Amino acid sequence: MRPMRSGWGGFGGSAGLSSTAARLALGIVAGSILFRFAARSGFGERLLLVPGLVVGQLHVWQFLTYAFIATDPFGVLISALVIWSLGGALERSWGSRRTLTFGLGITAAAGALTVLLALVYRPLLAQPFAGATVLLTVLWVAFGLAWGRGQTNFWGIPMTGNTLALIGVGFVVLNAAFAGWQHVVPSAFAIALTWGYMRVGSPRMLWLRFQSWRLQRQLKGPRRSRNHLRVVGDREEEPPRDRYLN
Repeated sequence: MRPMRSGWGGFGGSAGLSSTAARLALGIVAGSILFRFAARSGFGERLLLVPGLVVGQLHVWQFLTYAFIATDPFGVLISALVIWSLGGALERSWGSRRTLTFGLGITAAAGALTVLLALVYRPLLAQPFAGATVLLTVLWVAFGLAWGRGQTNFWGIPMTGNTLALIGVGFVVLNAAFAGWQHVVPSAFAIALTWGYMRVGSPRMLWLRFQSWRLQRQLKGPRRSRNHLRVVGDREEEPPRDRYLN
């Protein structure tokens, strides 16, 4: 089902303050403010995604907490507004639970893949990542792909949903060009995971498809030989045995 369209910036319209999208936006504001205060005491790094801390000290909560942190006022503002708008559009189409699970799940999975990459490319172990832009990218690209070839608009400019998704990818590419590819590793993984989810399906859907495929193979496979089957009492000299009557 495609997300609904309406007003704010042409992005599908903002949701109510009690919606899951609004709570995610408020979570980014609160998390970013908490990070600023915590950074003064040296605790702020524990809220970001730092692969070295996840691997060395098992700070696994960072897969979730980093999603609610932007490190500058403009990042806080744009992340909160876009997530409220695009997340609200997806929520009206998908429901609150699926939107929340999808947004945070893809963001956390992108963080996990970043940690795995850091084990191979060790300079990433000390790289801190703020994940509000990752969550923004997930919802932005998902909204565009969900709308597909349907017409929407970006700040009043008519375009298809697929084009809008490409613009979201373009922001990540620009960030990589100016700040370095290391800074956008989680966002890059998030784009790939979002595309896979929207085009292929969720892990549960993939499992169901695999089960269906395996069942079809079993049904279409060569029939078992019936030579091993024995007809009870097929000879006159061999009367039926009592144990076959039960």
